Amino acid sequence: MPRLFVAVWPPDDVLDLIAALPRPDVDGLRWTTREQWHITLRFFGAVELEVASAALRSVSAAATSAVLGPEIGRFGKRVLHVPVAGLDAVAKAVVRATKKVGKPPEPRPFKGHLTLARARDRRRGVDLGPLVGTQVIAEWPVSEVCLVESHLNSKGANYEVVETVSLGEPRTMG
Repeated sequence: MPRLFVAVWPPDDVLDLIAALPRPDVDGLRWTTREQWHITLRFFGAVELEVASAALRSVSAAATSAVLGPEIGRFGKRVLHVPVAGLDAVAKAVVRATKKVGKPPEPRPFKGHLTLARARDRRRGVDLGPLVGTQVIAEWPVSEVCLVESHLNSKGANYEVVETVSLGEPRTMG
């Protein structure tokens, strides 16, 4: 069975901005690649493709804007990331539509982020301090979500978009 998740992919200009960030050689740190840069909305694990596709097609959420930044942060001593705001309502709609698919949804609140690097050793971690705080800011429209298959390998993972689902018209205030 394929290993699947739902994600938002930044456009090329945002990927270019991320690619321009410093990527120093830090012992024990594995940098993610441009092809891996996405924001995960929901992870399913191993699940039948048609089951996940059908559930994802039922998502009801308005198009929105994603806001990258304002600076590089970290999750503990293992993950270097850039926060991404603006996707909470879309993530909530994805979870609501797919709650019976694959692994149960995470019980914690959604924290949109794009992973830049991970510590190679899960137990030890890495001193990420010098990398944290670098400013990076971008905004882009989000009008679709993608069902993605993850192919694991020795260098991390390769991702293949297997389906794209359009979001509804943005809501206007007033």
